[in-house]
Amino acid sequence: MESAPVRRVGFAGLGVIGIEMARRILQAGFELEVWNRSADKAAPLVALGARLAATPAALARSVDVLCLCVTDAHAVEQIVFGDEGIATAGPASLRDLVVADHSTLHPAATRSIAARFHAAGGTWVDAPVTGGPSGAQQGALAVFAGGEPRHVERVRPVVMSFARQMTHLGPAGSGQAAKACNQMVSFGTAAVLAEALNLALKLGLDVARLPQAMEGGLADSAVLRRYAPAMVSGELTGSARTALKDLEIIIDLGRETGSPMPLTGLLASLHRMLASQGHFMGGMAGVIRLYAEGALTGAAVDPGDA
Repeated sequence: MESAPVRRVGFAGLGVIGIEMARRILQAGFELEVWNRSADKAAPLVALGARLAATPAALARSVDVLCLCVTDAHAVEQIVFGDEGIATAGPASLRDLVVADHSTLHPAATRSIAARFHAAGGTWVDAPVTGGPSGAQQGALAVFAGGEPRHVERVRPVVMSFARQMTHLGPAGSGQAAKACNQMVSFGTAAVLAEALNLALKLGLDVARLPQAMEGGLADSAVLRRYAPAMVSGELTGSARTALKDLEIIIDLGRETGSPMPLTGLLASLHRMLASQGHFMGGMAGVIRLYAEGALTGAAVDPGDA
C-alpha cells in the first residue's frame, strides 16, 4: 500500500543554510515544525507560520519527514540519540518517519547512524546538499542521496522545495560519498582560482574584471561565479572549520580506499595553515588569504620541475 502524501515536515538545525531550506519548505505549502538548540533562531519561521517543537523527540512525533542540517556527526548523534532525541519518540512515531540528513558527514558515520536508527525503528536517508545559502534561497541546491529507493522518493517532494535536483547514488552513505567527491572538485577549483587571481594582480590586470572575462569559457563554473567576487573584495563568509572538516573527511576516504590524492592533500595542508593562523572565516574561498598575506612566498613550483 502506498504511503499517504507527505504533509507535515520537521526541520532541525537552523543555521545559515538550514533556515533558508526550512523557509522554502514552508513556502511550498508544507506544514512545518522546527527545532533548534538556540530556539530564538526559529523566530523568523514561527512568524511565517511554522510551529516550534520543544525537543527533537516532540518534533519526530508530529511529522512525516524530518530534515536535519547540522555541523557534524556529533551534532547529528546528539539530536537523534541524545536525551529527548528523535530515536526516543517511540515505535509508533518512528515506524512511519523518514529522516533526511542534509549534514555533511563521513560516509562511515552515516552508515553507523542509519543502522542504529533503523534498529530503533526509523528510516534514514543521507542527503547532503551543495549550493550554499543563496542556492537554498533560490531553491537551487543540488542534493546527493543515499538510502533505499522508496525512502528517497518519500522525501523527494520535500527536498525539491529547496533543490533543483536530487540524485540517488545508492545505499546509505552513498550521498555522503558523492558529496566528498563534489567537495574535492569545489575546493580544487577555489584554490586554483585564488592562485590565478593572485597572478593576475601581479601581472597588473584588473582582477575585478577577470572573472567576468572568464564567464562562458572553459574556466567558467559555479565556484568562479560565487567565490571570485568575494576573493577580490575580501568580503569572505563561510566557516573555515567546516571547510577543513570536509577536507579531512576526503583525506580519510582516500587513505581508506588507497586512492592517491596529491592535489587534495595539498589543499588540506593549505586550509590547516589558514586555521593555524587564526583565520576562521572564508570557507573554501578563504585560501585567498594565504596569497594576499604572502604566506606562500617561496612555495611555488619551479617551472623547470613542472
